[in-house]
Amino acid sequence: MPGIPVLVEQGLTAIGCADWLQGLILDGMIGGVGAVLGFVPQMLLLFLFLAFLESCGYMARVAFLMDRIFRKFGLSGKSFIPMLIGSGCGVPGIMASRTIENDRDRKMTIITTTFIPCGAKLPIIALIAGALFDGAWWIAPSAYFIGIAAIVTSGIILKKTKLFAGDPSPFVMELPPYHMPTVSNILRSMWERGSSFIKKAGTIILLSTTVIWFAQSFGFTDGAFGMVEDMNDSILAAFGKIIAPIFAPLGFGDWKSTVATITGLIAKENVVGTFGVLYGFGEVAEDGAEIWGTLAGSMTSIAAYAFLVFNLLCAPCFAAMGAIKREMNNARWFWFAVLYQTGFAYIVAFVIFQFGSWISLGTFSVFTVIAFVVSVIFLYLLVRPVKKGTPK
Repeated sequence: MPGIPVLVEQGLTAIGCADWLQGLILDGMIGGVGAVLGFVPQMLLLFLFLAFLESCGYMARVAFLMDRIFRKFGLSGKSFIPMLIGSGCGVPGIMASRTIENDRDRKMTIITTTFIPCGAKLPIIALIAGALFDGAWWIAPSAYFIGIAAIVTSGIILKKTKLFAGDPSPFVMELPPYHMPTVSNILRSMWERGSSFIKKAGTIILLSTTVIWFAQSFGFTDGAFGMVEDMNDSILAAFGKIIAPIFAPLGFGDWKSTVATITGLIAKENVVGTFGVLYGFGEVAEDGAEIWGTLAGSMTSIAAYAFLVFNLLCAPCFAAMGAIKREMNNARWFWFAVLYQTGFAYIVAFVIFQFGSWISLGTFSVFTVIAFVVSVIFLYLLVRPVKKGTPK
């Protein structure tokens, strides 16, 4: 059976639709939003299991069990609940940090919660795994492992600074009795989270992909503004080429990957939606082998993994950043959180790409030396003793 893009294209051709309008509908709207909606079933499954854990009374017990482990890394056991909720969406995860009484622990939890891949980042994981790693099973688990490792190392490093020094607050929490959740409550919780994602696809992502289509379809050629045949002459390409050198040491210094990363700040799903517009795979979830070929040819596997890691760890979407600003209630703390997340993501992706290229391809450059220096500094910050006079 032909897919929706094919049927829509046939209908638009039959009514004699203008080329630019046909491109807007097929490439901008369907190509962008369709690339994101293809991952809704996987996300609903994740939300289903999260709803079960929350409803049966297990979440509070997990926080109690994790308290002893988290204290070794400078965090409270209560920090685990925002992080687990954040695996569904970063906004409620950040808001859940209100249950933490200690101000330092709460701020550190807010800063590190979005390191855990949320539901909006699942399409990015699935896209990279399918397009660049032939559906390798280990990509998704490694993404969550890196998120956990980022939380642990950040907790150790930040706790040794004056801003976050001090012992975590005592753990006090009421443990509700175990009970079997009702099917209606689980399905309602799953649908509330899933529907918010679908609504976002129909509003923010639709608007973003439409703007992206316009920017990649129009530009200046021979001194005149209009539709361009080559995307490299478009407004979007000109913008991406200006910023692309920043990401070159990370392995994805082409303008398309750069633009996808920037639009991901609006909503993380936009990364997939942007690729859907630029590479034209509106039915991304149906036949990856044929339609992901162009994306697979745009970067190496090591660069793709560095791209994945950066987008997982960097500053979250605008909605989550707004939640950080509200919970921090301080502009300086807000900018510290955003810059720390982005800087941490850049360093980790940089080291992964440089070491990966050196080991697998034998590529050794000045950036490899810098990666060694950065790694040594990072390890020192992890193991350095607490200065005298600083609370442990």
